[in-house]
Amino acid sequence: MSVRPVLSNATRKLTHDVEVMDERGRTSLIAIPAEQPLTIYVDKRELVTLMTLGGAPEALALGYLRNQRFIKNIEDILSVQVDWDVDAAAIVTRKGIDDIEERTSRRTVTTGGGEGTVFGGLMDEIDAIALPPDARLKQSTLYKVIDTIRTHRSVYKRAGSVHGCALFSAEGELIHFAEDVGRHNAVDAIAGKMWFDGISGADKIFYTTGRLTSEMVMKGAQMGIPFLLSRSGATQMGHMVAERLNMSLIARCSGRHFLLLSGVDRIIFDELVATEATA
Repeated sequence: MSVRPVLSNATRKLTHDVEVMDERGRTSLIAIPAEQPLTIYVDKRELVTLMTLGGAPEALALGYLRNQRFIKNIEDILSVQVDWDVDAAAIVTRKGIDDIEERTSRRTVTTGGGEGTVFGGLMDEIDAIALPPDARLKQSTLYKVIDTIRTHRSVYKRAGSVHGCALFSAEGELIHFAEDVGRHNAVDAIAGKMWFDGISGADKIFYTTGRLTSEMVMKGAQMGIPFLLSRSGATQMGHMVAERLNMSLIARCSGRHFLLLSGVDRIIFDELVATEATA
């Protein structure tokens, strides 16, 4: 079994109670997301500060390193220790990060909330990514994913103002769920959990509440996931990247409605066939 880094378990309270007054002058207590800065240090070098909910800070730090392509193998990370007293995540590696000065000098500002930047060229590695050609998703499984998200307990339902991401099996079973103040943080937390657990994305389904931008599509591709679902929409560049990868990009997922933008050949319309057979 491959060696995994030693992780702290520095979870924190995800919501904060505040007193509010409504339009009729009535006061009450409501919960709002407890946003917090988290500065990531790699071998004592300050790398970035992320604003985060703090639900899975170790996974967030791991996923950030993975999705920014700083470190390719999780075995090269010795530990991730988060200390909320100083709002920091200290990462210790076996051999450092190659060419870190050059790689952090190029920064692409993206459309996303939260982190919203990508070190290096956004499209540098797209042609090196090959998603599994035989992966298929049943329409009935897609509906199962949507129903699971709709009924899943979340910070959003209690406090709003956060984005959620989830990883599902090929059969539509929930594997991981993460919420954060920015959708990029939430997807990085899922990536970190997959990396730590050694989970392949080849037959997995990824769901996000946020827009399917180019960066979100690239992160999904780097995790090897052929199916990206969103209750929101997609951008032109996100669509372009998905088509180049033959990734199924599925937007506006709500109830029994969805819009399939790319990767049509990957979807099996079993619900449609069943409906037509009984008509």
